[in-house]
Amino acid sequence: MQQNKLYVGNFPYSVGENDLRDLFQTYGPIEEVRLITDRDTGRSKGFAFITFATQSAAENALEQNGKDMKGRALRVNVAQDKDKVKRTNDRPRW
Repeated sequence: MQQNKLYVGNFPYSVGENDLRDLFQTYGPIEEVRLITDRDTGRSKGFAFITFATQSAAENALEQNGKDMKGRALRVNVAQDKDKVKRTNDRPRW
């Protein structure tokens, strides 16, 4: 399965889409940067999803995991399929 979408988290709320694009475009062409914001305030929640044009670019960008961005250690992982996460969490609670 090809996976070219990454989860990027733990960055300061002051970081915007352009900051993320500038940091990650060195690994290859980016198709989309989706900064997750609070729907009421519009303020960043400190995480985003970045979709690269190729799987190899996404794999190379994983090296940013743990690197400092404005005083915070980034978390960079392969994004998980929303349906897969939901299925895992749908177990009965006894």
